[in-house]
Formats: sequence, C-alpha cells, structure tokens
Amino acid sequence: MPTMKLSAILHKEGDWYVSTCPQLDVASQGNTVEEAVANLQEAVELYLEDEDVTVPDSVPIVTMFEVSYDKAPPSIVA
Repeated sequence: MPTMKLSAILHKEGDWYVSTCPQLDVASQGNTVEEAVANLQEAVELYLEDEDVTVPDSVPIVTMFEVSYDKAPPSIVA
C-alpha cells in the first residue's frame, strides 16, 4: 500500500487540541497532541478511502508574523 507524508497543524480550543491537514482540508481533535494527530490520521485515511481526491504535491509553508494593534492581546498558547 502506498504512503504519503502530509502536514498537521494544531491549535488548542478550550480543553481540546484541534488538528488540521491543510493539503486535504480535513480536521479532527483530541485531548492531547498525540491523540489529535492520531485522530487526524484516521480521519484522513477514511477521507482518502471515500473520495477520489488529488493530493497536491506541494507542501504548505507555515510561518509566524507579528502585527500591532490597539486592544489587549488575546491569550495565545505557543
């Protein structure tokens, strides 16, 4: 069975870690980072079974940037 490497982007929402695969626009969640990634892997496998999709051959570029604004900053967990 062929395999492919995909990206996972995670962020925390309340008590949950939300994981997203940007190449396929598939998301999942879990109580821990590891669980969120494992659940995303399962969701992607199911998505690829059910859909006739073309996976982009490019890898997303994720970076950070800084902005200035007048309000108090939201709490961001890095």
